[in-house]
This record gives sequence, C-alpha cells and structure tokens, in this order.
Amino acid sequence: MQSSDAIAAHLPYLRRYARALTGSQKSGDAYVVATLEAMIAAPPGHERATRDRVSIYRDFSKILNSVALNARADHPVATARAADRNLAAITPLARQAFLLIAVENFSAGEAAEVLGKSEEEVRELLDQAGREIAQQVATNVVIIEDEPLIAMDLECIVQDLGHQVSRIARTHKQAVAAVKEHHPGLVLADIQLADGSSGLEAVQEILANVEVPVIFVTAYPEQLLTGGRPEPTFLVTKPFQATALKAVISQALFFDKGAVREAQLPDLVGGLNRVRRSGLARERLGERGGDRTHDHLIKSQMLYH
Repeated sequence: MQSSDAIAAHLPYLRRYARALTGSQKSGDAYVVATLEAMIAAPPGHERATRDRVSIYRDFSKILNSVALNARADHPVATARAADRNLAAITPLARQAFLLIAVENFSAGEAAEVLGKSEEEVRELLDQAGREIAQQVATNVVIIEDEPLIAMDLECIVQDLGHQVSRIARTHKQAVAAVKEHHPGLVLADIQLADGSSGLEAVQEILANVEVPVIFVTAYPEQLLTGGRPEPTFLVTKPFQATALKAVISQALFFDKGAVREAQLPDLVGGLNRVRRSGLARERLGERGGDRTHDHLIKSQMLYH
C-alpha cells in the first residue's frame, strides 16, 4: 500500500480524535492538515516505511503539543455535547491518554508510544483522568454482586475514583429496590446472583423504569453477547484488572448526559497558523524538505470524506 493510501485510511479516525481534543471540527482539521504537511514533507526513510496508525497519531500528538496553549490545564474547549464538556475538564495529557484508549481503542502500550510516555505513565494519566472526571460527575453507585470479596474490591475501586457506593445488592429483588431507593448515577452488575436469580433480568427491570449507565462485570460475557436487551455497552470480564475497570467506569460516566460545563472556543487555529508559518510543525517531527506531490490529494480526502 502506498504511504499516502495508508495515511488516508486512518484520517476519519484521526479527525474524530482531533475534534474531541480541540472541541471544534475546524480546529481539529487544521491540526490534522499541519500533521499531514509535516509527514509528507519528511525525507524518505525518516519514519517507518509504511505509515501505521500509531506513528500517524504520534506525529499528530507532536504537532498538537507543540502549541503551548494545548499544554495548559485551564484552556477551555467549547462544545454543545455533554461528553465533550466532561472531556474539557480533563487536563491535556490525561485527556489524550483517555481518548486514545477509551475512544480510539489503542492498547496502553500503543498509547504510550503515541504520547512518548512509558506504560506506567499512561496508567497514571488514566487514573488522573478518572479522578478528574469524577470531580465533574461524581455520583453514587449501586453494586449488584453476590460474592463478598469481589463486592469489596468493586467498592474500593469506585471509592478510589471519588464516587460513593449507596448499596451492595446480592439478589434481583435487592438490586431493583436499591436503584429505586438511591437513584444511582451508575450500576455495576454481575449476572449470576446469590439466590440463583439473574442480574441480567434485574438490570432489564431497572432500565425499564430509569435511565442509568450499567457496567456488567461478569465471568460469563457470552451470556450478554446475544443481541438481546440490555446490550452490554460496557462490559468487563472477570477476573478484572483495577486499572481496566477504572477506565470503563470513567468512560461510562464520561458519556453520560449529566455534567454541564460552559466554555469559550480558544483561538487554536490562529495559534496553529503561527506554528505552520514558522516551520515549527516539521521541526517538531525532525522533518525538513521533501516532496509534497500528494499533499492536495490527502487534504481533499480528509476534508471531504
């Protein structure tokens, strides 16, 4: 595959990521264009012979983070979507780590390569993102789990993120009653409960009456992958890693509709134009010179598809 074709295949997803980070399609596309210009201008052999997804996102991150405004924790991101307002409250690198894993589906190792960090640093950034999301959308949680030790682990993870556990339910009946009484902002649910009842049926009954994000935590994920309702938007398989569960909890609350945050759109495009005029974009990638023959083709594919 031609390098330009390889790059073009990833552009829709890179644009999505850029828009989420900047809060604006215009600003996001401008950063993507600057990244493409820098990559196409690179001399042959400067990077991997075939542009893969990790290297493209890595080059984009170098361009984005070369603008001082984007490194500030207090710069606003304007958007009407609740998920993006939640995102605007997360500091820049934690925001990038969270989106790379939760939305772009990179592994922790790949996200570390994109950001130029170690995997341990990426895990710390994810924890930071979870705590910062919790500060904006801190909520009470009902846990539906019949195993006491697992329930205790879940409770500690939830509390570590800054949320409160309202009730631990061990049966279908207790689960429905707990949600009715406490009106939680999140439910963690196993599907096989103490008295032989079904956590899946409990969640179905709950969702028939209230709208609440649910994370299934189960050793039997195949029982949820049948196309029936409720579909497992958020699913964690036992045994689970605390870091993975924290990321899913943050993701579930991140995409919830509760938080509202006002912001003004920063002049990111103006700052980016200054970067591009100065040649800093290519300098950040260690790239100078090269052939831009395919530049207009790549841009047109990005902007009109």
